[in-house]
Amino acid sequence: MKAFLLSICIAVFVLLSGTAVSAQVPTSTPDDSLKTFEVRLPVTVTQKKELVAGLKRGDFAVFEDGVQQEVTFFTSEATNPPVFVGVLMDTSPSTAGKLQFSKEAAKNFIYTVTRLRKDKAAFMTFDHQIVLQQDFTDKLDLLDRAVDKIKKTGSQTALYDAVWQFSDEKLRNVPGRRVIVIITDGEDTFSRAELQDAIDIAQRTETTIFGISTKAGFLGSVPGVEAGTVKDKGDKLLTQLCEETGGEAFFTGDILELERAFKKISQELQGQYILTYRPANQNYDGRLRKVEVRFIDKAKSDKYKIRTKTSYRAVRDSLK
Repeated sequence: MKAFLLSICIAVFVLLSGTAVSAQVPTSTPDDSLKTFEVRLPVTVTQKKELVAGLKRGDFAVFEDGVQQEVTFFTSEATNPPVFVGVLMDTSPSTAGKLQFSKEAAKNFIYTVTRLRKDKAAFMTFDHQIVLQQDFTDKLDLLDRAVDKIKKTGSQTALYDAVWQFSDEKLRNVPGRRVIVIITDGEDTFSRAELQDAIDIAQRTETTIFGISTKAGFLGSVPGVEAGTVKDKGDKLLTQLCEETGGEAFFTGDILELERAFKKISQELQGQYILTYRPANQNYDGRLRKVEVRFIDKAKSDKYKIRTKTSYRAVRDSLK
């Protein structure tokens, strides 16, 4: 009897062990489907700086490294998912004289971009420290309060670290479009991350970045400074950060230009097309892959301009 029970126990143990081991061995069909990944592209279409509405899925073709890809999903203004936007405000020493202006800019942008009961915003400040002042919410009073409590500046500018941290910790798993708006007056002076690191994490988390430069002026126009011009290395780096993630940088010379920039970003987020495609190359090879969206109809190519992110790195990442 004991021998019989012992043999039963051994058989059960072997069976359970075999099950545990087999669960870790890849099988052909289920695991292959799990490995499939897709790339989501927010696409902005303009004609002489005006947004173009009414385009359809069949108007677009997506190319990766020059090879046309399969578009698996398409949405336009009426069906686009909600926007989760992080407003990252520079509180470095150079902003001390314009802190109140930057705070008003942050609040005005949040009011402009957040559609009631649909979109959510968060507010973060960066200097030598990076502080999440308010997590994602659709309650404007909480965001107001978070902005109002900012009273002093820090000692450095950790812009790239702020982009990295916010993209990685706050945007990675939100169920909607992911956007960062940076309000800053200068270039990075303190980050451990570099420009390419910030671009890389934004592309990996499908985050679009817009930049608002306030160095040209505040509370009125600055003589001799033309709004909308790129003037120095910091401006060029901000432009690169935005453009390579599918966004745009704005260089404001006065309050009116600032308000126009806010309005343009808000309209763009509401008027984007979202193209999702499944790369033919499903290998996580770590390479930087070039992305291009084109019109199928050449007449549209001649008439309209497309803006989206230009590349992504094929690394295994966890996104919802």
